[in-house]
Amino acid sequence: MSVEQFEQEVLKAHNTYRAKHGAPSLSLSPKLNQLASEWAQYLLSINRLEHRQNSGYGENIYMASGGNLEGTDAVRSWYEEIRYYNWNNPSFQGNTGHFTQLVWKSSTELGVGFAKRGNTIYVVCNYNPPGNYNNMFRENVDPPRQ
Repeated sequence: MSVEQFEQEVLKAHNTYRAKHGAPSLSLSPKLNQLASEWAQYLLSINRLEHRQNSGYGENIYMASGGNLEGTDAVRSWYEEIRYYNWNNPSFQGNTGHFTQLVWKSSTELGVGFAKRGNTIYVVCNYNPPGNYNNMFRENVDPPRQ
């Protein structure tokens, strides 16, 4: 799969999930794609997950070994955190931060990066403007529509 195909697959998965929550579609940003790609390569080189500090953008990271090497697998794993989200107390929670960034309404741009070696893949997504701001969850994270 080409880099462009991977980026489009991840973008489409984001926008499908975002639509369920009334969030506008994201568009790909070449600048953010570059940023995300560089970080994915770095993570592969150190072989562990860690967030980039102070980039000014939101960030989701994913690593898989063996199966689940598609871009949609990363996005689905982030979205599945919805089952832990406390709709009665909308706020940042460590176990739902990927989900809330994914559907964060005010984010408009997406950067997609991945690095692969053998059966291991690292996927990094960057978001502009970033999500997960305290006291802004109620207006940015809507429950799924029926």
